Amino acid sequence: MQVKSPLETQRADIHLLYAARCLRGFGDGFAVVILPAYLTAIGLSPVQIGFVATMSLFGTAVLTLLVGLIAPQHDLRNMLLLGAGLMAFTGLALPSFEYLAFIAAVAFIGTINPSTGDIGVLVPLEHAMLARDAANEERTHTFARYSLIGALSMAAGALAAGLADILVAWGFTALAAFKLMFYLYAALGIGAALLYRRLPHAQAEPSRPHAPLGPSRGIVYKLAALFSLDAFAGGFIVQSLLALWLFQKFEMSVSAASLFFFWSGVLSAFSYPVAARLAGRIGLINTMVYTHIPSSICLILAAFSPSLALTLGLLLVRSALSQMDVPTRTSYVMAVVTPAERTAAASVTAVPRSLASSISPVFAGALLALPFSGLPLVLCGSLKIVYDVALLFTFRHVKPPEETIR
Repeated sequence: MQVKSPLETQRADIHLLYAARCLRGFGDGFAVVILPAYLTAIGLSPVQIGFVATMSLFGTAVLTLLVGLIAPQHDLRNMLLLGAGLMAFTGLALPSFEYLAFIAAVAFIGTINPSTGDIGVLVPLEHAMLARDAANEERTHTFARYSLIGALSMAAGALAAGLADILVAWGFTALAAFKLMFYLYAALGIGAALLYRRLPHAQAEPSRPHAPLGPSRGIVYKLAALFSLDAFAGGFIVQSLLALWLFQKFEMSVSAASLFFFWSGVLSAFSYPVAARLAGRIGLINTMVYTHIPSSICLILAAFSPSLALTLGLLLVRSALSQMDVPTRTSYVMAVVTPAERTAAASVTAVPRSLASSISPVFAGALLALPFSGLPLVLCGSLKIVYDVALLFTFRHVKPPEETIR
């Protein structure tokens, strides 16, 4: 039996993490489209749907914080398995209830999020595992591929949301079709667990007892504050609420929305490798800022668009630009802290983002009921521009290792 070299083992572990991200992304892709349709079907109002979104994101923040505190003392593989089990539980529990209190409780402790992107209790764990196996010169490309796989799988999942309409055409009720989609989400959680079982046991490197952050604490806290502003802005138009806005303003069907979010996801996915190449030329911070601002302008314009075609066109341009900061942001955080701080830094920057993004959806739900329902889009775009300018001026001189040696 041939023994794998350490490099081959590391690559195999990375590929397992990529595969698990693919399964999770596919489930998240259809869940964010199905969720508002399901909640509307059982009679919840936009304000109540916004409340469910808030509880989901707030629960994600609490669990992510807990992961950041305990990860340095526990096996990352076992924690990934627990997270996958929670995903399966969520898919089984959510369609079992139709009362707001129970749905909010499942949303709080579960893994279904109303937004796209790399958030959730499993994300800092996967990031820490990837950072262990990726060399400095490959780190940004590794995270770019991770984000690309996640975005493509989410795009495919968004397209799969159209299966709900197919099931209705076959004779299922709309509620039954939505519930079957959630059961598929649970099955994907079990699949992710099977992949995580093949990973080696890995202990996160603690910096020191009871103080996971050490010399990089100041940088991490500043980044966390700025990322929180960005996330608070994004919470006004998380994907489930964007879908709800399209359902209400233009009376889009689930199938039509799934097709739009598919192409939106594809454009976002292919922006990740472009972001990695662009970062190699102009730097991580510049890549984050100079792609984010135009995307925010498109979002603001979409709020005032009188036609569905123009609105979707602006939103697609936004999708091609707005996610370029995902792999670059992750790579930047991992680069400017010491290896021992990476797990804590991933959680400390992720938790405030989740907390901040959990505040705005409940307000967005109320704003969607106003005569001008595009106000959440305007607020989101405006606040994101403020974030981009602040990030540029605060961190333009803080360079990762690969940029300082040029």
